[in-house]
Amino acid sequence: MYYIYMLRCEDDSIYTGITTNIEHRMKEHFSKINCAKYTYSHTAKSLEAVWQTQNRVLASKLEYRIKRLTKVNKEDLIVKNNLKELLQEKLDTSQYIRLELKG
Repeated sequence: MYYIYMLRCEDDSIYTGITTNIEHRMKEHFSKINCAKYTYSHTAKSLEAVWQTQNRVLASKLEYRIKRLTKVNKEDLIVKNNLKELLQEKLDTSQYIRLELKG
């Protein structure tokens, strides 16, 4: 299983990444140990959204498409969960399941 996630940083920017182990990857981002270069310099504040998919190819496609969205569209995606609306013409959105976040 692969996960595509969106993190909010302290400067209110949004970082998008992929992983096979969401809990482990979040520990890396929040502790700044083995985190992404971006979240090292833009401290991660909160996990905003997570999607699950079957393989790396699908995960990479969604990550790429999310990274190309405007900040306004990224905010909408987080709040409205409108993946299909935003990306249906560019991606088969049925391949992704949004996971509920605890807390």
